[in-house]
Amino acid sequence: MTTTKNYPDNITALYARLSQEDALDGDSNSIVNQKKILLQYAEDNGFPNPTFFIDDGVSGVTFDRPGWNEMIGLAEAGKVKTVIVKDMSRFGRDYIVVGDYLEQIFPFFRVRFISITDGYDSNSPDVTDESLIIPLKNIINEGYAKDISLKITTSFESRKKQGQFMGRYPVYG
Repeated sequence: MTTTKNYPDNITALYARLSQEDALDGDSNSIVNQKKILLQYAEDNGFPNPTFFIDDGVSGVTFDRPGWNEMIGLAEAGKVKTVIVKDMSRFGRDYIVVGDYLEQIFPFFRVRFISITDGYDSNSPDVTDESLIIPLKNIINEGYAKDISLKITTSFESRKKQGQFMGRYPVYG
């Protein structure tokens, strides 16, 4: 993937994502909150060239996201050295794809991956109890996405059966 922006080498990618469903959880997952946490972590730990990649309003079950694609393109070009996310659910909600990135893709591109609240750092020499639970957390994150999708679908079906308007704007007249 090519990009028109001129990026420096040795980028620390600060990735934030928020889907429409996540917005219902309140401010704790907001893009603004994630950006503050990510930048503070990068500054406190001396990571160079912090650069934000944001996907606002995009589901975590897909990895076809504009901000994500731009970041991965730069990783393929050798410009991204570290990816930092607030937590694994911001990274993605498809545990197989997340696992591929953690175990295959990022190591191939020599990209360090850090999930702040999960206590995960791919460069950590120790295999801790917390890092052993990461695959389980990824499965739970995927289950959450499926659960919320089912709840939304059920809600829409109920509204349809009650004859409620389902469009964006009601018709005039």
